[in-house]
Amino acid sequence: MTNLDLYAKAEHLLGIEEATEALYDLYRSELADKEVKTLLDVGCGRGGFMVRMISDGVKCKGVDLSSIMVDECLEAGLDAECINANDVEGKYDAIVSIFDVLNFMDNETLVNFLNAMADKLNDDGVLIADINTLYGFKDVAEGTMSKDRDDEFLCVDAIFQNDKLDTQFTLFEKQENGSYIKHQDSIIQHFHKIKTFQKIEKLKLVEKQTFSLYDTEDKTLLIFKKK
Repeated sequence: MTNLDLYAKAEHLLGIEEATEALYDLYRSELADKEVKTLLDVGCGRGGFMVRMISDGVKCKGVDLSSIMVDECLEAGLDAECINANDVEGKYDAIVSIFDVLNFMDNETLVNFLNAMADKLNDDGVLIADINTLYGFKDVAEGTMSKDRDDEFLCVDAIFQNDKLDTQFTLFEKQENGSYIKHQDSIIQHFHKIKTFQKIEKLKLVEKQTFSLYDTEDKTLLIFKKK
């Protein structure tokens, strides 16, 4: 099991449903006044945003590095693949990366990803993504939480230092014989300064909005246009 698959198994215990819906609404409103007929959702998760955009008449494709997430998309009849976004074929009117996807990339990977995505945008195409602010990392994400539900117990321990958030996930699942299986892995997220996004070769940062998802100004929405 990869660390992203472990996250997928534990996601329902994290209490992020309301925040996820709020982000979906924000992205949907940003795309509403744009001529978007095709959309690529990078880090599509279980496909909730694609479902909303499909209902608006947009043709959607999703990619995610968690096979668990992609399998659920496929079961729901959505077009999704468990591949790196750089390997996606075709061009799109819009590309989105919702809920910290860019924070999972180090600086070099981030720059390469954004330039690769520019090549997958149609002329006048738009890319929208959100990132954690420094406050979002230090004052919101860092810390320890635990949650139990039915036959599961989750512990999350996150430490932020040197512009990295190291989050340790420990999930216990009860088996039919009464014993527990332990799953444990860590996920690294990176803090990115806005100036990094202002220097992308093939994309122009045309708008940034700092907003409050969990707390005061813990997220920034980034809107790019293809150069």
